[in-house]
Amino acid sequence: MIPIDDSPIVRDGKSLILAMDHGLEHGPVDFEDVPEKLDPSTVFETATHDAVTAMAVQKGIAEGYYPSYEDDVNLLLKLNGTSNLWMGEPDSAVNCSVDYAAEIGADALGFTVYGGSNHEIEMVEEFRDAQEKGREYDLPMVMWSYPRGQGLKNDTKPSTISYATRLALELGADIAKVKYPGSKDAMAHAVQCAGDMNVVMSGGSKTSDYEFLSTVEAVIDAGATGLAVGRNVWQREDPTQLLDALEKVIYEEATADAALEATE
Repeated sequence: MIPIDDSPIVRDGKSLILAMDHGLEHGPVDFEDVPEKLDPSTVFETATHDAVTAMAVQKGIAEGYYPSYEDDVNLLLKLNGTSNLWMGEPDSAVNCSVDYAAEIGADALGFTVYGGSNHEIEMVEEFRDAQEKGREYDLPMVMWSYPRGQGLKNDTKPSTISYATRLALELGADIAKVKYPGSKDAMAHAVQCAGDMNVVMSGGSKTSDYEFLSTVEAVIDAGATGLAVGRNVWQREDPTQLLDALEKVIYEEATADAALEATE
């Protein structure tokens, strides 16, 4: 873990990462209701919002679209990822080197580790190589810490999420991206297990504005430092309005009610 308060992907100690690695991880199904978002430039436009501290994408999207937005968007380049066509034990192919991420202009790196998978040892060793190489470029490392595998029956169980944050801390991540464990108290324990490392919540599937903002409010109250979100922003008809509200909840620590009232 390195100090990241001065990193471009952090604002006032917090982060709002807009993720668009879904085309690889989930496939076109995530775009069925918003076919216009199949064009990555539409999501890069959304990422120019002041609340967004970085946009997380895979190598191909970064190569093709980031040059047009490098003055307005901070790039978090996801180094690994696997398609939803893969049906084996959870694993994730390394698709980009740290050297190439730096050449493209990445401000930070992202890497998935499936703790509990039969491939955990290999993934952790790959993470080690990427994390240590990233240090040569002073690039912060965000771990998608997602415990998953045949031995795990519930990947959002409070004890599992606490283990996820601790795993990220122990292995040298600078930010852990984890799923919500279901309550503010459980999230607070996960944050405690992370020591001084930043913890952000994974946005998950699209929910109502109020439900989503209420969960983010609980996460911030629990001591987490923000959010890494995709579908709950860019699947909406007006993502800017939701980002306005998220800005208030994350950076101003407003309630969900107050944020919605101020942005309606």
